[in-house]
Amino acid sequence: VLHSVKLVLMGFVAAVAVGVPLGLAMGWSRSFEAFANPAFLLLRPIPPLAWIPLAIVWLGLGDAAKVLIIWFAAFVPAVINSYSGVRAIEPHLIEAARMLGVPSRMLVREVLIPGALPMIFTGLRLSMQACWTTLVAGELIGAIAGLGHVLYQASLDLFPAMIVVGMAAVAATGAAMTALLGWIERRAMPWRAQA
Repeated sequence: VLHSVKLVLMGFVAAVAVGVPLGLAMGWSRSFEAFANPAFLLLRPIPPLAWIPLAIVWLGLGDAAKVLIIWFAAFVPAVINSYSGVRAIEPHLIEAARMLGVPSRMLVREVLIPGALPMIFTGLRLSMQACWTTLVAGELIGAIAGLGHVLYQASLDLFPAMIVVGMAAVAATGAAMTALLGWIERRAMPWRAQA
């Protein structure tokens, strides 16, 4: 469980660190969207599991290949929802901030990010779910530790009880991490908790 959680966190944090700023930038700037969107639209339809052979060729059978696959699975929802969050902000809020002479950096910090946060956290929940789905599939191939390895070994040993235990561990750990993400969401958006 600890090994799987470590891989999920590494891929998830890396995807959020890249995907959320990219989605915010694409939603905020039409010129940046025109520059970045074609490449993103090419990568977006590729299923994360399709990257497994290439990740193995590039990085071998170790953890780095699994983190890359998890990163890609979490990256796409993070970008899409961050982009949608910016586009869902009511234009008059941005116009009012500009009329008041708010500098661009403050406008991003005080209007853009808070306005997009609900959609960003929706994307993060989808990313977390994608991380766990992809992790188990990635660990079925060439892993020596982790919950996916437990499931694979149990299938080889024809041990259905262990398969059920592995599945329950994936469900419980994923639910715990999703609950932690929900707690972070409530802390980040106290105004929604009061509503």
